[in-house]
Amino acid sequence: MSDTSRPARTPSRRLFLGMAAAVPLGVAAELTLGASPARAADSAYVMGYFTESPNGTGTDYGLHLAVSTDSRHWTPLNQNNPVVTPTQGAGGLRDPFIMRKRDGTFVVLATDLKGTDWGYNSQYIHVWDSTDLRSFTNYRRPRLHGMTTHSWAPEAFWDAGRGRYALLYSSVNESGHNVLMVNYTADFRTVSSPQVFFDPGYDVIDGNVAVGVNGVNYLYFKREGALVGARSTSLNPGSFTPFTAPVSHGGTEAPILVKSLTSNTWYLWADTYTPNGVFYAWQTTDLAAGTWTPLNQRDYTQPVNSKHGTIAPITSAEYTNLVSAWGAPAWIRLKSYNHPDRYVRHANLAARIDPYPFDPYADAQWTLVPGLAGAGVSFRSVNYPTRYLRHFTYEVRLDPDDGTAQFAQDATFHRVAGLADSTWSSFRSHNDSSRYLRHAGFLLRTDPVSTATDRADATFSVGY
Repeated sequence: MSDTSRPARTPSRRLFLGMAAAVPLGVAAELTLGASPARAADSAYVMGYFTESPNGTGTDYGLHLAVSTDSRHWTPLNQNNPVVTPTQGAGGLRDPFIMRKRDGTFVVLATDLKGTDWGYNSQYIHVWDSTDLRSFTNYRRPRLHGMTTHSWAPEAFWDAGRGRYALLYSSVNESGHNVLMVNYTADFRTVSSPQVFFDPGYDVIDGNVAVGVNGVNYLYFKREGALVGARSTSLNPGSFTPFTAPVSHGGTEAPILVKSLTSNTWYLWADTYTPNGVFYAWQTTDLAAGTWTPLNQRDYTQPVNSKHGTIAPITSAEYTNLVSAWGAPAWIRLKSYNHPDRYVRHANLAARIDPYPFDPYADAQWTLVPGLAGAGVSFRSVNYPTRYLRHFTYEVRLDPDDGTAQFAQDATFHRVAGLADSTWSSFRSHNDSSRYLRHAGFLLRTDPVSTATDRADATFSVGY
């Protein structure tokens, strides 16, 4: 679950386990879920998430998808609109989780909650099946327990010893604090009675499990605004022991463990609840050591407005089919090289770089079109589509196209290899080739470039 305003302890949410009725297990095909080792065929990743923005203009409580070839840079699908939205319960979701079944298809789990009504207290979760994440079927809401408390942030992993899936989620135990609960299931329809899976004696939520890494199972969870790791050589309830120092960047939650498909690197993604869901990432090559190195924000980019994500490996064919079915964005965003928490946006018709997130978020979205001067490129505003970035007395602003040759030249730039990093991009002015698009005092200008600082100011990533 993702919000700092959520109560940590609420007596009315206590789960009295002795009163929960057992539900017979159903029978279904076995699934492979969680952060288990990827299959040899996997070569890309899919992320699921919901969206929230500071003033709500980008908020949507449906399932959103993005894809990546490296698990660090993401392409939102369907123009960052939802691909499916719950029709029952609260009519919205939070905290989606995507996993591949043993038959090769997928299951999607999510919290039954729309918005931040923490008193809603649903005992149900949303579930869909999907053959390819292009269609979603068999929508249902299994009930995990019978008490008046919540079922937040559902995830799952295959417990081979039980021959069932462990369905992990955050709830409140009889002592009145949040713990990780577990039900066992074969089909995500019928589930066993709930048990406490992990209770270290203090509030914990948002569990994410990596199964069978060199014979050890790892559980990362949120404690007091930070992420902590626990481990066990079994998957039994009560067997995990915390072993890491806290990992955080401000108020941090919703851990996602991701194994690189091309190296021995593990990534730990996390979401902050202030402000409005900025993702941060860390890496390690030794999961057993429990020490994590922060990634520079240059090295990863989250989907715009994304919150409490899930990441699963997919094949190259699935990656291609998802992009073909849902489409890549028709817009781009420009991220600053030396201030990678900032994006190029317009504000009061001036061009500048501001820290993500902000509203209106579309102020930072641009349609990259053929240069108005007949060469290069021009940046057309998404939310003011008659206006373009242009320089005027070296200051860059958002102006309407007046149809003149002068405007066309002022609004045209030539994309070249990044002056500070050739894998990024820089933009040379069309009608003054000695000057480049750069930021100074966070405002955009066209200036000559001579120093290392100038080159960094004039370097941007072109992405989503």
